[in-house]
Amino acid sequence: MFKPKGSSSKSGSPPPKRGLFQKSQPSETKTLPHNLIYKNAFISAREKQEILTYLKTLYPIWEMRYSKNNPPPENQKQRPLLRPVYWLGNWQFACLNYYHPPKGIYNRCVQAEGYPPILEYLVQKIEAIVRDSYEQRDIPRGWHLNTCLINYYGNQIQEDGKRLDCARVGEHKDFEPGPVASISFGEKALFQFVSSRGTESKSNVVFQQWLEDSSLQIFGGDKFKRHLFHRVQRVEKKEDTIFPLNEIDNFETRRINFTFRYVPDEHIVPFSRLPAEAKEDVQGYVQKLAEHSEFFKSQL
Repeated sequence: MFKPKGSSSKSGSPPPKRGLFQKSQPSETKTLPHNLIYKNAFISAREKQEILTYLKTLYPIWEMRYSKNNPPPENQKQRPLLRPVYWLGNWQFACLNYYHPPKGIYNRCVQAEGYPPILEYLVQKIEAIVRDSYEQRDIPRGWHLNTCLINYYGNQIQEDGKRLDCARVGEHKDFEPGPVASISFGEKALFQFVSSRGTESKSNVVFQQWLEDSSLQIFGGDKFKRHLFHRVQRVEKKEDTIFPLNEIDNFETRRINFTFRYVPDEHIVPFSRLPAEAKEDVQGYVQKLAEHSEFFKSQL
């Protein structure tokens, strides 16, 4: 078992400061743009095994995008997310509209379980890389990677047995302040940064790269956080990798991604402090999580 240290020795070196984006090349030889870090094989075999063992203790859930008190807009329908998810640090329920400064900051981030020791250890390493590699202006005061979204990518298995490939994420921005880090396991994913002028126009790919098994990606700065969108365009199907999920039998997972972000501590609230309508909308999810989580059981 890995134990987090009181302090981490700083590691990693800053990427070259380049003004232009380079065309995608194999991950090992790619020249990366400024403020984008990629480390292949960042996770050791031993660390990976401990993380996969930990994942077997989790019970991810399906969430619906909207709720009773947050109904779909006129041109939208109620729908489930494309994949099961699990959150650590704080849970940003889809029906609460996620964390979105400057207006969407309160009652969006519900206190959740903390990181297991192996993730605390890796987060300390990642934070040290960020502080070595980024300019101070790109690291907000108080920044630390205190929230983690675990995404399970793969196929939905429909009632007739057919498999619907849902291993993708549409273009979006991560509004949590400061650099974002992610660790990937399983099949590699094509990750793209794109410029977009809206849903009616075609997006332009500015930079893309493959995220490999056990790799680390970090991005930050105005270009990646404020100006560009990012998306997972597709996930390969070459290794026959399947990660079993507890109590979910209508989904096949071939990639798992941990995305670490920062939410100011004052914007994280316990379930008990949510307003009545927000509490009503997520009550069922918290009850479901409480079936297997002592933390969420204590929140009810």
